[in-house]
Amino acid sequence: MAFKFGMLAYLVVLLLVYLPGSWFESEADEPHTALINVRGVIADGTDASADRIVSGLRAAFEDEQTKGVILRINSPGGSPVQAAYINDEVIRLRGEFPEIPLYAVIADVCASGGYYVAAAADKIYANESSIVGSIGVIMNGFGFVDAMQKIGVERRLMTAGEQKGFLDPFSPVKPDEVAHLKNMLGQIHQQFIDVVKKGRGDRLSSDQQIFSGLMWTGERSVELGLVDAIGSSAYVAREVVGVEHIVDFTPGRSYLEQIVRRFGASVAESLAIQLGFSGARLQ
Repeated sequence: MAFKFGMLAYLVVLLLVYLPGSWFESEADEPHTALINVRGVIADGTDASADRIVSGLRAAFEDEQTKGVILRINSPGGSPVQAAYINDEVIRLRGEFPEIPLYAVIADVCASGGYYVAAAADKIYANESSIVGSIGVIMNGFGFVDAMQKIGVERRLMTAGEQKGFLDPFSPVKPDEVAHLKNMLGQIHQQFIDVVKKGRGDRLSSDQQIFSGLMWTGERSVELGLVDAIGSSAYVAREVVGVEHIVDFTPGRSYLEQIVRRFGASVAESLAIQLGFSGARLQ
């Protein structure tokens, strides 16, 4: 009997720990500032995926007691597609709920795809020592041609489609493939630049190094127009929104989801590394 009671108590604790915080708090019956955390790599299937962040944003804006929304960002970047989905939804929600301001608050780092998301906010706040920027695109991989020759391995690649073996890590690099890839990355980079310019407007400095992929401290980012002011989430809720009470609308995961996600992510990452290829990333 004691064992059954212990197991029941253990399961209750797990539910309390791993269910989304907003599941309990979104029904707050008093005015509040809504908070959504964008934490980690922005990619499909992660805690910072567009599906999860958009879900939290919609719940926050639709709550009748929400007086302002904070996107607290601590991310090195990630998928340009996922970042664009979040950016688009922020803009849509701001248009649908013009009376509710949305502020991005940068924690340790807001680089690349993280800044892509932040650019949609009404204003951006950061700590003096936050790392901000990295407005660029990267795609990397490895080549094993010389290593294969040294150990006597012959590559036998058969395809249907002239470019189906594009950037195969076991074949020599072809100049036309490199040129095509650089053109793709250039297009994505320009899309990123356009989003930042649209979001920040005339607050941006004319310094073109902003779009070079470099990063700056939060203090320097204020001077460059990448950040509006220095401030934390608590500061923004209290001094800017005017409602100190914060309710977390960040969608959470169940314990089982976390185990499955970590296992799946590890397998996918291992395969990508072994193949020597990864997709374009705002990182």
